[in-house]
Amino acid sequence: MIEILKDLPGGIDGVRAIGRISKEDYEQVLVPLFDEIRREGRRIRFLYQVGPEFEGFTPGAAWEDAKIGLHSMRLFDGCAVVTDLGWIRESTRLAGFLMPCPVRLFSNKEFDEAIDWLHSLPEGPAVSHRLLPESGVIVVEVKQALRAQDFDALALSADAWIEAHGNLQGLVIHAREFPGWENLGSLFRHVRFVRDHHRKVKRIAFAANSKLASVAPRIAEHFIQAEVKSFRYDDLDAAIAWAAGLATRSAGSPRATSN
Repeated sequence: MIEILKDLPGGIDGVRAIGRISKEDYEQVLVPLFDEIRREGRRIRFLYQVGPEFEGFTPGAAWEDAKIGLHSMRLFDGCAVVTDLGWIRESTRLAGFLMPCPVRLFSNKEFDEAIDWLHSLPEGPAVSHRLLPESGVIVVEVKQALRAQDFDALALSADAWIEAHGNLQGLVIHAREFPGWENLGSLFRHVRFVRDHHRKVKRIAFAANSKLASVAPRIAEHFIQAEVKSFRYDDLDAAIAWAAGLATRSAGSPRATSN
């Protein structure tokens, strides 16, 4: 069975797996829990405890686990798995690379540390962006490792503009350096964002240091209909003007132009 963990600090939700888990356990406990969180419009910091009395999943439960995960993972800011069972720990390590949120393992003796870690997670997306409605340009400020939530939030802004106007005039990436991705799931979400939007962005501008600017031609290969230019980090205003189509073609140093 699955039981809700009581007396957890505010902002943290958790469950404990006991005995053999069935499909009904998911339908009666986890589905209502996640539905309530969606209605409240909040995100999830989830603690999943698997004790020594855990016996495994029924076949129906394994499928329900995968289905709920695919449907709800975008709500997660992080997941702490608390267990001493070796096979659960190994499977969590493998699955964690594919998750769109950070996942960390703790032993049962580290239950309090798991709560502290969930509390320490940053609020919302780690990368900020803003839409400039007067020009149809989105400016993305990159300072931390990219997370799946960043691309979900970015896609919401981009899709709303594209639905109303047909195309996004420009995308400006402002970063001193490229910090990489938080995990493999974040990289996959990045790839999906590019796949879904590469034909709908006219210009990509990088206001960045020289090392990051050097990747612009490779970015252009994916945004095949976008013109791409690089600017110095401190030339953000010029990058925005060019992305909006307000600057001359001589501004900045051209890195790549697609067909």
